[in-house]
Amino acid sequence: MEPSWLPHGPARARPLESSSRPRTPPTLTFSMSSPPTLTETPAPDAPTWPTQPTYGNLGEVRAHLLPSKACRPPRKSGPPSADPQPLPPPLPKKTLSRTQSLPSHRAPSRSPAPERQPRRPFLGSHSVDERQADDGQARPACPLAEPPFSSLDTSLGLSWHDLNCPEDTRAVLEARQLEGLRKVHSRLEARLLGGHPGPCHPGHSFRLLDSSPYVESGDALYYRMVRVGDESWHLLAAKVSKSGAEEPRPWGLELQASLPPHFNLQGLCGLVPEGALPGVPWTGPVVLAAEVPERTLTQWLAEVGTRRRPAELAWAAALLLLQLSAALEQLEARGAALAELRPENLLLAAPRGCAAAGPPRLLLADFGRVHPQPPGAPGAHAPQLGRLLRTLLGLAAPSATPLADGLETLAARLARSRPSAAQTRGALRALLWGPGPELHRQGALLGPWLQVRRALLVLHLAERASGGELPGLEDWLCCEYLAEATEASLSHALALLWD
Repeated sequence: MEPSWLPHGPARARPLESSSRPRTPPTLTFSMSSPPTLTETPAPDAPTWPTQPTYGNLGEVRAHLLPSKACRPPRKSGPPSADPQPLPPPLPKKTLSRTQSLPSHRAPSRSPAPERQPRRPFLGSHSVDERQADDGQARPACPLAEPPFSSLDTSLGLSWHDLNCPEDTRAVLEARQLEGLRKVHSRLEARLLGGHPGPCHPGHSFRLLDSSPYVESGDALYYRMVRVGDESWHLLAAKVSKSGAEEPRPWGLELQASLPPHFNLQGLCGLVPEGALPGVPWTGPVVLAAEVPERTLTQWLAEVGTRRRPAELAWAAALLLLQLSAALEQLEARGAALAELRPENLLLAAPRGCAAAGPPRLLLADFGRVHPQPPGAPGAHAPQLGRLLRTLLGLAAPSATPLADGLETLAARLARSRPSAAQTRGALRALLWGPGPELHRQGALLGPWLQVRRALLVLHLAERASGGELPGLEDWLCCEYLAEATEASLSHALALLWD
């Protein structure tokens, strides 16, 4: 027995109520065992089929009855139709925005560009504008003030207008290069100097590491000591005056205590109180130095100087004399002078964080012979530096290297012209890292040379850092030279050497 809710007879599709379609539309019928088939709907007077009724999907039938957009007849002019179904609203126009990519050199336009039109300079990218009508006539849009990728170059200090001017671009690059070189110099200085121990406090305790002197200079003995604080400890040097040594001048010792930390000046941390360490090989309080020396300049000349080749010895002598002139420059800037320059009182220490095979750090420690310099006295240390330079060069056989010839010339100028320590330092820098005498004789511009030399130094440091090699003392001295040099200072140094 069939359910009461099943329709009697075959399923029929209701004809579409439209005056424009007199023919009865086809109907989709579905069967449980076969895919849907398209069948014709019989007329009202047609005989009914004696078969089992099928199921009809009226929703799909209506979907097939609706005409598609492509088959929709064109609209005719005339009175409005009585069609109860209104037309769908038009699709909104979509405005496209340009992405953050490199702009093209030609603005989008539908009309072809006229022939033989001169190329216009690039002013920026154009986005799609609503003023471009649908009639095919493209109207120009307002160009952007700067390209969209200019915001990515703000860290370089370059603007869009600077890129169009090579002179401005070069000036910006030179300024950034000098700034980077100064940063490299300051970081290397912090690593080479290390953390300064600071003054001693009553809560500090001390421990003596050596029962015999670690280094013996001309007028002092140095013992290694450890100062222990609450959270840190430091390796220091106890400076004990020799018996029978010349009494130091109080003015020079006061000047040493008042000077700020400098790479080539011996720094003091305070006094070890008497009785703080039982069984020490001295009596009374002693001075604590921040740097532990390894040898004196006299010992270095006897141990290392004679085993080096002439070219290497000339380079090492120039680096040591450069550091000594930097220390004497600090004294001259404060109206002081060293009475006698003795190699046995010049200390050599290992710079922190550098290889043992590199050049040593020179320390001026003989402040007991420092006295006030008479005002207006030019080059108080020039004759002493000249004699020391000749002593260093006389240890090796004569060499025909440009550096050795330049050092001989400088020794003669120190005795004759008596330049200041600052001028001597500038001449030594020029002998080590240029410019050479050829540029001075030809009258070449020194500004371009300085820019090229700075760029080459930065590349050299980057190449070595990529291989894991840390910069050393010589690199730091070269960075300091090129960061401080100007065209005027280079010209004065070359004039002192070669005029």
